[in-house]
Amino acid sequence: MMTSKIICCLALTMLSFVSNATSVSDISDSAVEESRSALHDFAEWYSSATSDALFHVGDTAISVVDLVWVVGVMLASVVLSSVLRRFLNNLPLKHAGFSASGMFTLGRLLHYVILLVAILVSFGLLGIDFTELAIVAGALSVGIGFGLQSIFNNFISGLILLFERPIKVGDLIELDSGTRGRVKAINVRSTQVTTWDNIDVMVPNSEFISGRVINYTLNDDRRRLHIPFGVAYGTDKELVKRAATEAALMLPFTLNHGKNKPDVWLINFGDSSLDFELVIWVRGNQLPTDKHPVGMYLWEIESKLAEYNIEIPFPQRDLRMRSVDQEVRDLLPQRPS
Repeated sequence: MMTSKIICCLALTMLSFVSNATSVSDISDSAVEESRSALHDFAEWYSSATSDALFHVGDTAISVVDLVWVVGVMLASVVLSSVLRRFLNNLPLKHAGFSASGMFTLGRLLHYVILLVAILVSFGLLGIDFTELAIVAGALSVGIGFGLQSIFNNFISGLILLFERPIKVGDLIELDSGTRGRVKAINVRSTQVTTWDNIDVMVPNSEFISGRVINYTLNDDRRRLHIPFGVAYGTDKELVKRAATEAALMLPFTLNHGKNKPDVWLINFGDSSLDFELVIWVRGNQLPTDKHPVGMYLWEIESKLAEYNIEIPFPQRDLRMRSVDQEVRDLLPQRPS
């Protein structure tokens, strides 16, 4: 019974399809005509857009389609540059043989090259002769001479930083202004430096070329720190040295081999203390970015001095009176004879 019902339903469906074949054919013909009409309208618009000029550059007419092609080329260049730089920046994370600073420099140079090629291709698509750009170049040189010299100076300084590489991404630096931190990015106009307080400072590139810059990690990231502290007079110097050395070794980035072992120097006889310095070697690239290293060593030194019962003195002052009025002297208790 169920099989016969299914057969009947299929037969009715086939009859309905045959009866409506004419209407389906009409619908398909109508769709084809509409598609042809849309293609014809697009062809007419494209012809009009390519022939009608929006403006002229010299003797060259610039149309809407030309501008669309230029925008497409520039967008494609930006996307290609972004993908390449992201790929290069991820290489040091996956392969230890690649330098993060080197990949950043290569990515930045490729970015400039891709943009330059995109600009040249855009001029070619617009049909602009490069000899006609002499007027634009002359106007640009006048603008650089008057108002853009600072921007142009920073741009050239940025290129010098990328090629000469006196500083690299990840270097620990200090400027004449007192700004200290790690180089995060070298951009067209400025360099981004992240301080110990996680504050991003944008430093003009020209300051790195014309000013004095201390690079703690240029060729060798080993650096020596001097941590001053004082103890009370009469304290055993050898005990102080042992306590400070143990405090230094409590921090994992302290070097302790060869000539780079921690040492303690007595540097001064102060007014109320013996002044020492804990001298240690560290790897600059291993220092934490969220804490100041001097503060971390002082914390450990204070803990070790307290453990060894070594007193940290405070200033003491003696008061001597040269003369006292008789009225004040009468108010003072008399010393027994």
